[in-house]
Amino acid sequence: MKINGPNQTNFNPYKKQVQQQQEAQKANANQDKLEISKQAKQMQENNKAQEARSERVAEIKQQVEAGNYKVDANQTAKNMINFWANN
Repeated sequence: MKINGPNQTNFNPYKKQVQQQQEAQKANANQDKLEISKQAKQMQENNKAQEARSERVAEIKQQVEAGNYKVDANQTAKNMINFWANN
């Protein structure tokens, strides 16, 4: 039987594996992060508004096709005057 004392080189054969796991954990701590800018968030909100508009357009289109859509000419004229007066 051979005894080398407390400074054996193979005292813990799993030491290298433990070190690799620790390094992998440190590497995972420095992962990439994704941040969405305020402009991108605003664009996403705008898409929601466009969806609502497209639903409204589809609703009006159905009413026109069914012959149930009525236009208030006076209100339309007032809105046109206000639009052109403000621009």
